[in-house]
Amino acid sequence: MQHLTQNTQPIDRREMLKRSGMGMGMLALAGLTSKEHLQAANTTHHPPQAKQIVHLFMNGGPSHVDTFDPKPLLKKYHGKPLPNPNLPTERKTSGALESPFQFKKYGESGIEVSELFQNTASHIDDMCIIRSMHSDIPNHEPSLLLMNCGDNALPRPSFGSWVNYGLGSLNENLPGFVVLCPNGFPVVGPKNWRSAFLPGSFQGTHLDTKETDVSRLIENINNPQSPKRQRRQLDLLQKINQRHLTNRGHDSLLEARIQSFELAYRMQFEASDVLDLSKEPKHIQEMYGDGLQGRQLLMTRRLLEKGVRFIQVWHSGGQEWDHHRGIEKSLRKLCGQWDQPIAAFLTDLKQRGMLDSTLLLWGGEFGRTPVAELPAMNGRDHNHYGFSMWMAGGGVKGGHVHGATDETGFAASENKVHVHDLHATMLHLLGIDHEKLTYRYAGRDFRLTDVHGHVVKEILA
Repeated sequence: MQHLTQNTQPIDRREMLKRSGMGMGMLALAGLTSKEHLQAANTTHHPPQAKQIVHLFMNGGPSHVDTFDPKPLLKKYHGKPLPNPNLPTERKTSGALESPFQFKKYGESGIEVSELFQNTASHIDDMCIIRSMHSDIPNHEPSLLLMNCGDNALPRPSFGSWVNYGLGSLNENLPGFVVLCPNGFPVVGPKNWRSAFLPGSFQGTHLDTKETDVSRLIENINNPQSPKRQRRQLDLLQKINQRHLTNRGHDSLLEARIQSFELAYRMQFEASDVLDLSKEPKHIQEMYGDGLQGRQLLMTRRLLEKGVRFIQVWHSGGQEWDHHRGIEKSLRKLCGQWDQPIAAFLTDLKQRGMLDSTLLLWGGEFGRTPVAELPAMNGRDHNHYGFSMWMAGGGVKGGHVHGATDETGFAASENKVHVHDLHATMLHLLGIDHEKLTYRYAGRDFRLTDVHGHVVKEILA
């Protein structure tokens, strides 16, 4: 109470509420690191099927008609106008472009999958293919924000931030939301994993996974000081920062920065261990392969074991799945980089008994057109009218196809699933009612799905 007597100037009601309210962030941040909060993380609206999420993000927009949504009619109309008129596209397009890849049935479910993902398809009976996804706009920037933050324009917290806000941490020594993205940032950068108006501790922690050495993967992870000496230094720093915070009238951004020092101190001991892939047995490393995506997914499995709640794995900082031309050669390359690692990841989770509690999502921000883009005639334009994503584990119905696009794959036509519906369903699998997970900001109760979204019950196991 001493600091209150230092300022004899009266304050009005608005200022009093501002000063009081801004302190809530520190209470939430302090709660994140308490054992009570960790134990309370199991409190949900209904019994959860999953407790962690892995989002494999093929940024750029993978072609559904070349991967998980076969359209034989495209061969008949190759180079010709489609039987139904073309929908408006972002760039000029021409006639149908048949898929150069063969599809065949896999598993007991007999779901057709492209040859590009034949290893992944060996797990098709654990996968739910959603062939009727659709979104709002055929541009990368707004579509990325919609897929990640539930809004294509306004600043909103990301999915991972909402999940950690709602459920809390499973490990007080690691961030609850980790983003693995090699070679820089994707389109719109950190906005994809921001916390926006939620406390800063819920934002994603980015790791540039092109680095293989832990000391380069996380800067300043090693400290030459002894842990005991570091602890004394940090305690002193926290006292100074707390005094600074008090004088500033409780700044939520400053509160988050102060808390990050504590997390960084604890991370240096556990993160160094979990990110050191050399500790894995040789046969496990060989199962994932020695490529970048294999390293990312092996790292993901180790982070899951340590209790990281939400992990987003990006292909790279570029938009490599943005196939406006040369789609056959490029898709063979990119899918080849993922096929073995994804199959290994699913195998690894199953043999460790982790798949049932881990919800896996694969996809991009939209799909591609079934028609060829001019002038090259060997690529596909953006398509938000209809595309595919798949999920596995975490309470979804395996060996199942939900919805469909029209006969040429241009638009979702049966059991359509909007991005808001996808978010609502994923939250449901975590035990969260998407209409009840709210945060009051600027006089309004916000939620991930805004005023939209329905749980897609048909895909629940």
